[in-house]
Amino acid sequence: MTDLAAAWTALEAAARTDSATRIVDLFAAEPDRLARLSVEAAGLTLDLSKQPWSAAGLTAALDLARAAGVEARRGRQFAGEAINVTENRAVLHMALRAPDGADWQAVGKPVSAGVEAVRKAMAAFVAEVREGRLRGATGKAFTTVLHIGIGGSDLGPRMVWRALKPLVPQVDVAFVGNVDPADIAAAMARLDPETTLVVVASKTFTTQETMANAAAAKAWLQGKLGPAADDHFAACSTNLEACAAFGIPPERVFGFEDWVGGRYSIWSAVGLSVAIGLGWEAFADFLAGAAAMDEHFRRAPLERNAPVLLALAHVFNRNGLGRPVRVVEPYSDRLGLLAAYLQQLEMESNGKRVTEAGAPVSHATSTAVFGNAGTNDQHAFFQMLHQGTDIIPVDFVAVARADEGPPRQHAILLANAIAQAQALMTGSANAEEPHRHFPGDRPSSFILLDRLTPHALGALLALYEHKVFVEGTLWGVDSFDQWGVELGKTLAGKVLAELEGGEPGAHDPSTAALIGRLR
Repeated sequence: MTDLAAAWTALEAAARTDSATRIVDLFAAEPDRLARLSVEAAGLTLDLSKQPWSAAGLTAALDLARAAGVEARRGRQFAGEAINVTENRAVLHMALRAPDGADWQAVGKPVSAGVEAVRKAMAAFVAEVREGRLRGATGKAFTTVLHIGIGGSDLGPRMVWRALKPLVPQVDVAFVGNVDPADIAAAMARLDPETTLVVVASKTFTTQETMANAAAAKAWLQGKLGPAADDHFAACSTNLEACAAFGIPPERVFGFEDWVGGRYSIWSAVGLSVAIGLGWEAFADFLAGAAAMDEHFRRAPLERNAPVLLALAHVFNRNGLGRPVRVVEPYSDRLGLLAAYLQQLEMESNGKRVTEAGAPVSHATSTAVFGNAGTNDQHAFFQMLHQGTDIIPVDFVAVARADEGPPRQHAILLANAIAQAQALMTGSANAEEPHRHFPGDRPSSFILLDRLTPHALGALLALYEHKVFVEGTLWGVDSFDQWGVELGKTLAGKVLAELEGGEPGAHDPSTAALIGRLR
């Protein structure tokens, strides 16, 4: 048995042992439990004391991390080695948020100067738009950015804008991601073409859904403004030729490299729209928060490393205790899209069935993630969390201090977050009324932000990015490719040709019947 196989066996044995002890009883057995399982990193506080592991279980999890080579692979990632093995690429979204003067390299090629050049160009463009020096075809200042993208080019900016949007923004940001024509139609119905700047986010400038929406936006603007509509476009892309053919000049195209995956791209030029809406200072602070978490992840020992510990808690539940689903529940309406963002980050990254070497994985991989915003969800699916037949771990995310709204309502919100975590763990016995019995012993993590600032949000997202890296390392998968999205897209092209009158192809009976019904 290899050291890694032995470490997995030890983790599973520890989980079986720990499952016989209720979480709440571990506090009495381990007086140092709260201190040992609480970590502060980049301004965030992480409490993992309500997770189901004992001190011995945590030790087994840390031993697994060491046996899997988390520290060595982390070093390879930060050194810019090609850890995305199926595409032979470095993985360096950390370089996008590093301070000026850094020296990042991607497979031996210096990249920091290029990153800084794009950031400088973005900052200048943001200032031009926000100060009204860059205007539309009729001479009016831009008051809205329409951001068109999909996947990471949509979820990241959309989530960040909802989290940080000013109550009365100087420049608002609207989003279109779905190729469903209702999405772009709804956006166009509420926007003024004279004051709308369209930012198209597509690395290749060929993504079908994005380019369909971009073409619709261009037709809409041209219908109102004529050929001068081209003055209302910018792009986040590396395909200058395609952008030019679309009518976007090079000075309005902001690029990023192939070592930036889509779900890790909010830190790149893809963040241009929210930078315009928030202002460059806020966007720079967002980058700085992530950079602070990068340094913590890079330097902190495993037993005090927030992303490592969060990953190990999730793996302890997923693999040690067979729990394939997790809830992410921010008690912040502004963070209502966090779970959707993490669905892509985690499930696209680690929803894999083969290892880096192409062999079948030996352990279950990514959990399924869902959630929305508390307290709404307490009146939706929390019934299942408390009394259902499955134990579903929860990540609670809360903000200590609110910057808007009635203060007492924020206290009510926080009281609910704390109480839900407590109730899940302690439960409430009621032998006479089984319908009112709460079994408890249901684990959770609690992540506390002091305020929902750009810096704190950047640190929070980077925390989860590095957590995904650690989990992928334990499972031996390539967390940075996404081949699973390709087959359906390829088949969609063939189906579309048939729906538009092309020759019928060879299909299974169900697919052929659906195409025939819609032709």
